[in-house]
Amino acid sequence: MKTILLIEDDPDMRENTAEILELANYRVLKAENGKRGVEQAKKELPDLVLCDIMMPELDGYGVLHLLSRDQSTAEIPFIFLSAKAERSDVRKGMDLGADDYLTKPFEESELLNAIEGRLKRSELFRKGFDQSLEGLEHFMDQARGLAALKDISADRKTRTFTKKEPIFYEGDELRSVYFINNGKVRTYKMNNDGKELVTGLQGPGSFLGHLAILEGGRSAESAEALEDTEVAIIPREDLLALMYRDRDVSIRFIKMLTQEVHEKEKQLLDLAYASVRQRVAQALLRLRDRFSGDDPGHLGVRISREDLATIVGTATESLIRTLSDLRGEGLIEVQGRDIRIRDGKGLEKLATN
Repeated sequence: MKTILLIEDDPDMRENTAEILELANYRVLKAENGKRGVEQAKKELPDLVLCDIMMPELDGYGVLHLLSRDQSTAEIPFIFLSAKAERSDVRKGMDLGADDYLTKPFEESELLNAIEGRLKRSELFRKGFDQSLEGLEHFMDQARGLAALKDISADRKTRTFTKKEPIFYEGDELRSVYFINNGKVRTYKMNNDGKELVTGLQGPGSFLGHLAILEGGRSAESAEALEDTEVAIIPREDLLALMYRDRDVSIRFIKMLTQEVHEKEKQLLDLAYASVRQRVAQALLRLRDRFSGDDPGHLGVRISREDLATIVGTATESLIRTLSDLRGEGLIEVQGRDIRIRDGKGLEKLATN
């Protein structure tokens, strides 16, 4: 049973609306003012909030502002109820992030249809999408069906980059985001001496170039295909529409795009505090976890010693010596460029000690 928080200062309207919702098999929480409503929302975490605008102590705009700033309540669907029908009120509510707006008096069917639609939509975007081109297509198609996002382009072109072909360079002004359908890509930066630092290895289901688009500037890194790679090209306007015009889509998309931030943060901490042996073990385990698929011993990617050394943050010669030591200890196998993990638990122990 879904829970709805009804924030309404008019006793008759509050009780009548609650009765309608209870007959529709919803669990209803009631609050007589905005301040009490915020307290209940944070305590109960309802599935949806129905909120009047003009209320004592704290109006509906204030309620929405406070709930949107709290991580625990930011994703709760929010519908305004108001006797006012001026366009400015509607626009202000939507600009603050409201999901819908009903003008009192409303029909019973109008209320229930709005709630049902919002709950279904919220559930859809909480799920996100499968990390595949089909999953991305489904997500974008669903987003395009929303009133706020109807101008999202339906034409998502794909392009294939051959092995070693650049996708974009550090400093490029990007007008599209790239979604990897299949293949693998390395991202890297160059220092003042022309030395490369690999900042990441990306595979199917990953995005490239999104940070440059969001920051409104140029790419802070270069991207190059490690093997033949197919990407879907998402125009800048589509990404910005997803990010700024709809709260549900924005929250879900932000979570997808910022997942890598945590990984890079951990990588920087490893570079700062871990030994070369630990960093090599950590790098091999990251490659395995990202690319190995069903084979836990296979890294899932052929990578040059130079690229692996830049990921680890050491000289190529030091990397080669460390790989030789790990092979001698029975932790890995090395055949040419291919590296295979023989003792995963042993490598994990080395990475954490």
